[in-house]
Amino acid sequence: MAEPRIFTSAEELSAGVGEPLGPSDWLEVDQKRIDLFADATGDHQWIHVDPERAADGPFGSTIAHGYLTLSLLPSLVPQIMRVEGMRMGINYGVDKVRFPAPVPVGSLLRATALITSVTEAGGGVQVAATVTVERRGGEKPVCVAQSVSRYFF
Repeated sequence: MAEPRIFTSAEELSAGVGEPLGPSDWLEVDQKRIDLFADATGDHQWIHVDPERAADGPFGSTIAHGYLTLSLLPSLVPQIMRVEGMRMGINYGVDKVRFPAPVPVGSLLRATALITSVTEAGGGVQVAATVTVERRGGEKPVCVAQSVSRYFF
């Protein structure tokens, strides 16, 4: 993995618009992680937590919840970009999320990102970035999220 791109000012973030960032390290999604996510969210659908039944299902194994894949962004994104020297940073939300392909148990995932805009907002800057999560050996991304953060320098 390459070192993360470190941004230390609003100007550096603005200059980073359009710059491809990443990839992160690979992260394995094992059954334990899927089961813990199911417990945390109350989503125990069999395609996620019943390996025997899922083996005969549409994916041939259990698959991760889409929201589990999305929840990995706070682990993956700091490996590819970090904002330092700020007074505060907040996750402002997500404008759009799609899960184009499933994440079978045992998959290895990694992320790339592209800063798409930096605008003034509430005394800080709002940074929109498209984060793409891919699966090793997969043909399509498993998650594409337009993440929005705010930073106050």
